[in-house]
Amino acid sequence: MVGDAGSGAARELLLVLAVALAGLLLAVVVVFAPWHVTPDGAAPAAPVELRSPTERPASTVG
Repeated sequence: MVGDAGSGAARELLLVLAVALAGLLLAVVVVFAPWHVTPDGAAPAAPVELRSPTERPASTVG
């Protein structure tokens, strides 16, 4: 039964491999592509504001 597979099975297997390779290539492009645009010379946007653990909050008296 397994030996009865013709060229249709080979063609289908090649199609599956081609689609998988295209998906992998697309995933690699998306992962390594820049996700935001920065103006020339400007630092990229930070997702969080970094603070020191010893930094004290500013007084709001007044």
